[in-house]
Amino acid sequence: MAEARAIDGSSAVTLDDRAFGAPFNGPLVHESVRAELNARRQGTAKAKTRGEVRGGGAKPWRQKGTGRARAGSSRSPIWTGGGTIFGPQPRHYTFKINRKERRAALRSALSLHASRGSIAVMDAAGFDAPSTKRAAGLLRDWNPTHPARPVLVVLTETEREAALSFRNLERVVVLPVAAVGVADLVRAAAVLASPAALEELTRRAAPTARAQEEAAA
Repeated sequence: MAEARAIDGSSAVTLDDRAFGAPFNGPLVHESVRAELNARRQGTAKAKTRGEVRGGGAKPWRQKGTGRARAGSSRSPIWTGGGTIFGPQPRHYTFKINRKERRAALRSALSLHASRGSIAVMDAAGFDAPSTKRAAGLLRDWNPTHPARPVLVVLTETEREAALSFRNLERVVVLPVAAVGVADLVRAAAVLASPAALEELTRRAAPTARAQEEAAA
């Protein structure tokens, strides 16, 4: 059974095997990361077609007798200032991934950190006021290679002082636990969470009772 080291001097936290003891499923994690990153794309790129470019209503010159190639509009795609053929149009890039797959991918990412010993807990309530100096000291004591390796700090919405303390540090990403996805966990070399945030992550990643029954059947 894996443990999450405590970096503020308190005792370590035993990690729940249901959420932190799963084998790593590379293809499923890859699919989940693709789905999350695609969902973050705006998809607002837009190019005007020949029918949307201003002007070009009159035929530039008569059809015959000029010696030039025939032309019907100065906004043809082959003209400078003309429209674009097959240009980008507003679209969405999202694709569906099942809830059970998302949960299993989250389990895989968390279990990978647990097996590497790259997950730790801290007492976020100890931050009475924002203190970047104290946050940097905690990271330096726990992860001497920082800032060479990125760190993900996971907190609850109520732990605002701790979030303000870590957010300005180099290569540190601070996220509320509800916003943490598989892509965030895969990108981070280490994860630092408060006990409350770790409990919420465990609840999100652990299989449901129904899934456990189906697996046992």
